Amino acid sequence: MNKKVHCSIGLVLTIAIVQFILACSAGASEPSYLSTTQCSKVHGVSGAIDEAGYINANGIKQWITIKGGSCSNPVVLFVHGGPGNPMSLYSETLYKEWEGQFTIVQWDQRGSGKTYEANQVSGEIASEMLSATPLTLDLIAKDGLEVAAFLRKKLSKKKIIITGGSWGSAVAVNMISEKPELFQFYVGLSQLVNYNSNTLNSYQNVLIKVKQNGDQQAEGILESLGPPPWKNPRNFGKLRKVSRKLEALSTDNPIILQAGKEYQSEQYKAAYASGEEFSFIEFVGMNGDGIAQDIELDKNNVDLKIPVYIIQGDEDLLTSPEITKKYFDEIKAPYKRYITVPRSGHDPNTNMLSAQFAALRDGLKGPR
Repeated sequence: MNKKVHCSIGLVLTIAIVQFILACSAGASEPSYLSTTQCSKVHGVSGAIDEAGYINANGIKQWITIKGGSCSNPVVLFVHGGPGNPMSLYSETLYKEWEGQFTIVQWDQRGSGKTYEANQVSGEIASEMLSATPLTLDLIAKDGLEVAAFLRKKLSKKKIIITGGSWGSAVAVNMISEKPELFQFYVGLSQLVNYNSNTLNSYQNVLIKVKQNGDQQAEGILESLGPPPWKNPRNFGKLRKVSRKLEALSTDNPIILQAGKEYQSEQYKAAYASGEEFSFIEFVGMNGDGIAQDIELDKNNVDLKIPVYIIQGDEDLLTSPEITKKYFDEIKAPYKRYITVPRSGHDPNTNMLSAQFAALRDGLKGPR
């Protein structure tokens, strides 16, 4: 064979192999999409489901996981807190035992976790990124409604159950207010009611406690901040750091968060960290003008039209019992129940998770 021809064939083969490798690599990194085929048609009416992937919701890819022991189980949509702190990576360790009775759905909100990974660039959060991809409470609630609509079709449910904690509780209540007909009942944990009222109340309660404890360093930090409202975005984080320290002294049985294997890559960890920072800045705002200012459930979201369970830690120093109970008393609902969890703070512990599971099972009993 002519040497020149031989070299040409070799070059073509080399290029083909490189192109194949690149194509495979690109395919491996492309996000997977969840099938729209109904659960029962894929797994059988009583078959188990374990699916994860993206759906197109409100114009962007959004990550959800669906895990349950039977396609016939009632469906629970979890609306995570933060913002920017999805629970999909911890679902296997925290809620695995619940899958016998419920189909557990985790959703990474816009600006969080795998949804952030699919739509935004990880790394330092620049002002241009914040202005180019703004978040609003209304936008995220509308995202959630599209997720709920997808779940109703895929899982063949007329209504689904919705549960949310902290920031997620504000999103969930806005979703319910917009389309209550989609939901069977609501379970809220560490209910965020009104950002300004909650933050001022938190500051006052924490300051009283650090003075009682003689913690002069923490007292000095809080005194230097002064009471909210604040324009410095760092102030909220400083308050939360002090309140977490206090809560650790008065609460029991903290949960151990262990991420699943599919969330261990460096790429995902970078995306999670970037999403957490991005969402927090959008939440508080660079000048005290973030989406948190839109959280006024006590003014805008009192008539909920579905059964409501509110679970409140009695040692919560961020969304305190006095603010939560006052809002609960104002709620108009077909049925409502207020559940206090002793020696529990804002961050959920095993006692609060047990109370959540019990409320979910109680809600299935239907109208009282």
